[in-house]
Amino acid sequence: MTANASDLSADVSPSIWRNTAAWTKAADIAVVLLAISLPWSTSLVAIFAVAWLLCLLPTIEWHGFLESMKRPACATPLVLFALAVVGTLWAVDAPWAARLHGINPVGKLLAIPVLIYHFQRSERGSWVMLAFLGSCTAVMLTSWLMFVDPRIVLESGRSLGVPVKNYIAQSQEFALCAFAAFGAAIYLLREQRTARAVLLLILGIGFLANMAFVASSRTVFVCIPVLVVIFAAKHFSARGFLLLMAAVIAAGAVAWMSSPYLRMRVAMIGTEYQSYHESNAVTSVGERLEFWRKSIKFVSEAPLMGHGTGSTKTLFAQDAVGQTGASAQIIGNPHNQTLNVAVQWGLVGFVALYAMWFAHLKMFAGTGLAVWVGLVAVVENFVSSLLNSHLFDFHEGWIYVLAVGVAGGMVMRKSGTQNAAGQA
Repeated sequence: MTANASDLSADVSPSIWRNTAAWTKAADIAVVLLAISLPWSTSLVAIFAVAWLLCLLPTIEWHGFLESMKRPACATPLVLFALAVVGTLWAVDAPWAARLHGINPVGKLLAIPVLIYHFQRSERGSWVMLAFLGSCTAVMLTSWLMFVDPRIVLESGRSLGVPVKNYIAQSQEFALCAFAAFGAAIYLLREQRTARAVLLLILGIGFLANMAFVASSRTVFVCIPVLVVIFAAKHFSARGFLLLMAAVIAAGAVAWMSSPYLRMRVAMIGTEYQSYHESNAVTSVGERLEFWRKSIKFVSEAPLMGHGTGSTKTLFAQDAVGQTGASAQIIGNPHNQTLNVAVQWGLVGFVALYAMWFAHLKMFAGTGLAVWVGLVAVVENFVSSLLNSHLFDFHEGWIYVLAVGVAGGMVMRKSGTQNAAGQA
C-alpha cells in the first residue's frame, strides 16, 4: 500500500509541474489581479507581481525566452537596469544605502520583457486590459460620488474626488483609460458592434469630464492635447481629423467656461510662477524650475557618465547649503525623467532611456487595439515625463510597465501568428 502511494505521488508531482497550460492560466490570473489592484493598492501590486513570476517559472522555455530578450523592446529596459546597477560604482558622494535605493525605481522595468514574453504566448492579454479598465472605472465612479456628496470619503483627509492614491496617479490612469476606450470604440464601430462602442465612448467621456470638473493634475493637461492629435491622426481621414479637432476645441471651450475647477488649476500656474519669481517662494511651479535649473548644472559637471546611481538627493543637499525658499529644497527626484536619468548616468543614460522609448514606440507602429493601447501608454509616459519622473515613480511606472508589457506581448503574438500563416 505504501509503495503504491509512493508511486502515485511520483506520477502526480511531475505531471503538475509539466502542466504548462494550468501554470500559464495561473500566471494570467495573477497579472489580472495585479491590474485590478494597481489603481487601489501598492502592496497588492508587489504581492501579485511575485505570484505572477512564481507561476510563470514552470512555463518558461528558456531558449525561446533568451532569444526574445534580444529584441530592442526587451533589451533596452535590461540595459537601463544594468546601467543603474553598474552606476552605483561611481556614485562616490552618495552613501551605499542611497545607491542601492536608487536601483529600486528602475527594477520594475525588468518586468517589461518578461510580460512581453508571457503574453506573446498567452491569449488572455485582453483580460488584463479589461481588468484595469474596470478597476479604474470603479475609481472614477467613486470620484464622481465624492464630488456629488463630499461626505462620501473612503479615508479621512482625502482630497475631494480622489478616493485612493493621489490626483497625479489618478489622472494618469484616467487619461490612459479614456483614450484606450476611444480607440476600442473605433474598432467596435468598424465591426458594427454599436452598443458596446457607444458604452466605451461614454466611459471615455466620463474619464475626461472627471479630470475637467473634479480632480486632475496639470501634467495631464499637457498630455491630453497630444493624445487627441495622435488619436485623430491614427483613426481618421484628413477631413475627419479637421472635424474632430473642431469638435474637441468646442468641447474644450465649453469645459473651460463651465468648470471653475479647470480655470483655477490653470490660473494657479501663473500665480505660482509669479510668487517664485518675485520672492523665491516654495510653489509647485517654482520648485520644478529650481529642480531643473540645478539638475542641468549637475549634468554639466559630469556629462558623460553622470554622478552615479542614487546621487541626486546628495547633490541637492550639497547645493542647498546656505539657500532659502525654493532654492533650499532637497529632493531625489528632479521632476523630469530625462534629467533624472542624466544626473545619475549622463549621456549614456540619456541614450539608453530614449532608445527604450523609441523601441517601444516602434513596437506599436502597426494597427489593432493592442497597438493603440501600447502607443497611448508610451506617448503619455513620454509627455508626462517632461514634467515628472513618471517612469521611476511606483504607480505611474507600473502603469507603463503593465501596458507596454501586455500590449507588446499581444502585438508580438499577432505578428507571430500572421508570419506563421504567411509561411504556411
